[in-house]
Amino acid sequence: MEPLSEDADFEQLMAALCESISTEPQKSGARRRSHGGKTRGGLSTKINAAVDALGNPVRLLLTPGPASEYGQAEALLDGFTPDRVLADKGYDSDALIAAFQRTGANAVIPSRRNRQHPRPLDLHSYKGRNLVERIFLKLKQFRRIATRYERLARSYLSMLSLVSAVIWLA
Repeated sequence: MEPLSEDADFEQLMAALCESISTEPQKSGARRRSHGGKTRGGLSTKINAAVDALGNPVRLLLTPGPASEYGQAEALLDGFTPDRVLADKGYDSDALIAAFQRTGANAVIPSRRNRQHPRPLDLHSYKGRNLVERIFLKLKQFRRIATRYERLARSYLSMLSLVSAVIWLA
């Protein structure tokens, strides 16, 4: 997917994953189609988001519910050259951090508790990561996004892009 904006502030780029913003379609009696991952509660989809330093969404990707964050992290940041990449513990992987450093970005990611040698964390920079959490709160204000009326992933991603444009204009 192309970036949502060409004039974003890429001093720092924040990546996050929203675990439970959407569930299966709300239509009763609807035939289940493959649009996400099968979990205990039904079909689900995760929204992966990259946000610029101003808190505006620049890339949104969908993954099946049970999928890991690692699979989409590089795709979220593909084509961007940020100074810093802020992410949560779910993105703490030596391979991902090496990939971020190859692009010239500093990885500001807290170490997982079970890591043998924890990395130092710039807490001052990490405080700015709340902007990506705020994007998910803004997305949830749109009922169509929060309840996932769209049956197909491409339709849902189109609605996410439309809502992101509204957020950019607000």
